[in-house]
Amino acid sequence: MSVASADGDSVTAASQAPIAQFFIPATASLQERRPRTLKHGDTFAVFDHNGDVLSGPGSPEGLFHRDTRYLSHLHLTINGKRPMLLSSTLRDDNATLTCDLTNPDIFDHKGKLSLAHDLVHLRRTRFLWNAGCFERLSIRNYDDRRQHIRIEIAFGADFADLFEVRGTVRAKKGRPVPIVKERDGVLLSYIGLDERQRSTHISFDPRPDEVRDDLVAYDLHLEPHEARSLFIEVGCDQAAAGRPGHRSFFLALRDARRALRASSARAASIATSNEIFNELARRSVSDLYMLMTDTPEGPYPYAGIPWFSTIFGRDALITALETLWLDPQIARGVLGHLAANQATEINAASDAEPGKILHEVRYGEMAELGEVPFRRYYGSIDSTPLFVMLAGEYLKRTGDLATLETILPNIEAALTWINEHGDRDGDGFVEYGRQTEEGLINQAWKDSHDSVFHSDGTLAKGPIAIAEVQAYVYGAWQAAAEIFRRLGRPERAAEFQARAEGLRRAFDVSFFDEELGTYVLALDGEKRACRVRSSNSGHALFTGIAYPERAKVVAHTLMGASSFCGWGIRTIPSTEARYNPMSYHNGSIWPHDNALIASGLARYGYRAQAARIFEGLFAASTYIDLRRLPELFCGMSRQRAQGPTFYPVACSPQAWAAAAPLLLLRSCLGLDFEPDAQLISLNEPRLPAFLNEVVLRRLRVGTGSADVAIRRSGRQVVVDVIDRRGDVRVLTTA
Repeated sequence: MSVASADGDSVTAASQAPIAQFFIPATASLQERRPRTLKHGDTFAVFDHNGDVLSGPGSPEGLFHRDTRYLSHLHLTINGKRPMLLSSTLRDDNATLTCDLTNPDIFDHKGKLSLAHDLVHLRRTRFLWNAGCFERLSIRNYDDRRQHIRIEIAFGADFADLFEVRGTVRAKKGRPVPIVKERDGVLLSYIGLDERQRSTHISFDPRPDEVRDDLVAYDLHLEPHEARSLFIEVGCDQAAAGRPGHRSFFLALRDARRALRASSARAASIATSNEIFNELARRSVSDLYMLMTDTPEGPYPYAGIPWFSTIFGRDALITALETLWLDPQIARGVLGHLAANQATEINAASDAEPGKILHEVRYGEMAELGEVPFRRYYGSIDSTPLFVMLAGEYLKRTGDLATLETILPNIEAALTWINEHGDRDGDGFVEYGRQTEEGLINQAWKDSHDSVFHSDGTLAKGPIAIAEVQAYVYGAWQAAAEIFRRLGRPERAAEFQARAEGLRRAFDVSFFDEELGTYVLALDGEKRACRVRSSNSGHALFTGIAYPERAKVVAHTLMGASSFCGWGIRTIPSTEARYNPMSYHNGSIWPHDNALIASGLARYGYRAQAARIFEGLFAASTYIDLRRLPELFCGMSRQRAQGPTFYPVACSPQAWAAAAPLLLLRSCLGLDFEPDAQLISLNEPRLPAFLNEVVLRRLRVGTGSADVAIRRSGRQVVVDVIDRRGDVRVLTTA
């Protein structure tokens, strides 16, 4: 995925032992706690099912803002006891978290039952907005007599950098500021080694009966069936520092819901004959728009919660490609923001070179101080060609030449980087290798330290030319040719087209392995082939670099029993030396990887195989909490009447995983757009076995839109145009 993996993706060349600062320790499984997540802008929160924050070693719980944990402890008790969980759920649009709780049996100091269980109901309703966390705590007495209820809310803020939360041990830290107690709350502050003060303001309404440095308490006397509401606001730095109460809670809630509705309204809507798939699609779209953050250039999907809630180049580019049919404005925002932050000079510490596209941005204390190299880091080999690819696909989807013209200098700089810096030795392939010992060793999407190896399991030494990056570069040259054709510059277009064809020939010669029946994983620094079967080869289908006769063989290998486990295609099949279905990149299932491969299969006419992948991932989602596909899950073989095996520290939600079902649907339907002709086409549409009907509304093309129904009729699939707005045509090819 990016930056770090649970098995340690950054290592010293000599020892190959994980470097702690880039390491996510697997000391606690996120699956055990099934956390609840919220996000808005640069703020996200991870709570347990009760709505508490009980952070500890390996726990990501807390309220985070710009890579710092502003709230590390939040614990609610009733009469000194932790409430019992009734239910905990997110709204379908992710706007609010609601936790329903009740009291356990409570005994007095003499051991006498003073409050029987299930008599007091507590409901916590919580959301994030503008760097603040808002909560309404409702308490209702269902007993037939008056009850004295003591509510205590303990809190704390460790102001830990996200990399500390992930497991890094720092030699030195900043200093806490004395706690300021106020009549209605507290102010907690910390001055970092970067000399910046970070503050958490926690306020309550009504005023608590008791305020301590780490706890507030309410003594409530509730008549039978009486209810009371308490309001809590937690502000990161200056946010939510005003007086809390029902008015500010409901005004902020209104604004938060309106913002979500406004952003998601751009997307086409999906309804099908399968209600469980409808739940999956709704959650996917809701997760995408929750992860979306507004930048000056437009919406930008942050990669995932908890470890990657920030700007990542590769993740956002792939997410934008997956969702281009649904909402092209995501791609526009991603292109604009990455163009605005493109590297302009060589900087070894950040792996930057002129024209290179961002890998990630971090805002925490450790990044500011250079304790981690990710303040503005460019160490990904694929972001730059993916940027050009997305620009070309955006133009094909929208016809928006004006936007392309504004970022044309950035596209040209990216193409120059591919040719001059990406191809280090002039052999026509793009290789990666970090510029300092602090950078990432593997800089493709499989960035674990052991993800690139030879057939005997020996780790490959760089610079490494990995298979899918050559496919992306081919896609970038093709996109550049189309862009310059549209700009009326045929000579440049012909130059880029020739580059694409030359790379295609060279790739076939150097990467295709007849004996393996697929493309090799990579070429190492000595140009020796890493003769390993992998899911990477499927990306060659995705961009079209594979010759048709190779595509048939690659498809057969990818769908073989050692690779396709029933839930999806493994990153590494079970035949390979480093296969481990519980690893991060050497045998696991990644939804986005499978969605790109399925798109490639559909490109070459293998829609039945694409539908099998779709069915596998859909089946997995039926066993997953909230129908939310995680970053990855383990690659164990699918067993009858059993669900998938979960990966312990997978991020969830994750943008490119959330978008995977959306691209899978497009691939099976053969959905395409020609904006200049106002045409929506469905090329050889196929419905997977679990869908009998799909209705897509607000499919926009050019200046119009259409609503389309795709239905199974016997062995055939028929397409009906339900409605159209503007001069839009819908064409179906069998």
